[in-house]
Amino acid sequence: MPEQRNDDRHPSPEPRTPHPSAPDLAAAWRDLVDTARRTVTDGLVVGTSGNVSVRVGDTVLVTPSGVPYDRLGPADLTGVALTGRRTHGTLAPTSELPMHLAVYRTTDARAIVHTHAVHATAVSTLVPELPVIHYMTAALGGPVRVAPYATYGTEELAENMLRALTGRSACLLQNHGTLTHGTTLAQAYDRTAQLEWMCRLWLTASAVPGLTPTLLTSDQLTEATAHLRHYGQPPT
Repeated sequence: MPEQRNDDRHPSPEPRTPHPSAPDLAAAWRDLVDTARRTVTDGLVVGTSGNVSVRVGDTVLVTPSGVPYDRLGPADLTGVALTGRRTHGTLAPTSELPMHLAVYRTTDARAIVHTHAVHATAVSTLVPELPVIHYMTAALGGPVRVAPYATYGTEELAENMLRALTGRSACLLQNHGTLTHGTTLAQAYDRTAQLEWMCRLWLTASAVPGLTPTLLTSDQLTEATAHLRHYGQPPT
């Protein structure tokens, strides 16, 4: 089940800490590296594919390009401004930086996870959006759309991705993978895992000869959305 989701579909106000402290950046970097390694452990990426970022004030920490996650340490901290200008570290940031920055500029996201998950990528080649196979679709803002293919690392891909993300916290990238965002790295990762699971579920059900999966209606999805607003522990 998801963490309690906030409304992260609209541009955010100015962050309270535009110039984060060194300890804050170091802690965020540790969480980012742990999350990146988890994508490998859980089979969502292979090698150096995929990337992870987290926003701390006006600084965006990102995984560097082409460096295996198990080799990343404190000295490898890589950060950029919202303009893309490098502000921390000496390693080149991920080639998918345009996608990450596009999300941070247009939503109140504070973390992004991009993977090449197998089942989700397979679904991206078959349909324009993931069929509503499960009520967890509501936790991602509604039916997950597929962004049309564009070469990785390009502004075109970033623009396609933003259109697919409208009103959502996740999208599929055609013949490429997934992108999810959240208010924390844990939430962004959870959404990635849920998306991959739903894609696997739909592919599995669709593979049964002679049968067609039952999908949720719009009314059922609306009801699930209302229920999920109250999921989790009440505020203390």
